[in-house]
Amino acid sequence: MKNNRILILEDNIRVLSFLTDRISRLEEKLSGAYIALTILSESSQVKEYINNTEMDFDIILLDRYCKTNGSFHVLDFEKFGVEKIISISSVPILNEEARARGVQRIVHKNHSQIEDFADQVAHEIEEMIGLS
Repeated sequence: MKNNRILILEDNIRVLSFLTDRISRLEEKLSGAYIALTILSESSQVKEYINNTEMDFDIILLDRYCKTNGSFHVLDFEKFGVEKIISISSVPILNEEARARGVQRIVHKNHSQIEDFADQVAHEIEEMIGLS
């Protein structure tokens, strides 16, 4: 098995706690591999660091807005590949914007059912890394 790099573009710490919990559980299922997480909370970080890096990611969890009122959609979709992106906005139209740009995997974030949301994201990740 290969090691898996996951980029999480999310600014809500509560949401991050549920996502990292589920990803931790996935890592326990991996035999001889690990998951490396990179978490960014501001769209300016995406512009300045991620779009300009040679680093590659296997999976990208993509929210839309950040706390600085910027958009994580500044991510260079073409550079990283839309097949690696899971759109996770709580606003359906914003997930549809990602779909219009080629993203096929979408998990609608529901803050009142955050555990179900995190489970659904984990399921998508499992499929992408070949655990299910």
